[in-house]
Amino acid sequence: MYPSRMRQTERDILDALLELERTVEAMPRTMPKPNLLPLFSRLDELTRSLPTSTEPLLLHYLHKKSYEKARLFLQGQDAENQAGNCRHVDNHGREWKPESTAGGTHETGDGKMPPAR
Repeated sequence: MYPSRMRQTERDILDALLELERTVEAMPRTMPKPNLLPLFSRLDELTRSLPTSTEPLLLHYLHKKSYEKARLFLQGQDAENQAGNCRHVDNHGREWKPESTAGGTHETGDGKMPPAR
């Protein structure tokens, strides 16, 4: 069952993520080992086809290959996702791009400083 707000491409991504998960879970019992490259290629292709209006947090998960987080997000269970430490997004899930200010510091876009590195 898909959430009603989901686009077809997002449904296809969720299906591919679920197939990847099933394949990985079966690997210890499977001989010969399955080739995962076609699944990864399919996910990359689907990610590239998403419109620019796609939820930034979903794009972040997919671009960073955080497939379990992407699956949970698409299943409406994003609250189960643990915050990562990649520091590539601001507090609102938007891509963080440093911008110089008069004082030479960088902000996250919401007026807060990014965590120290």
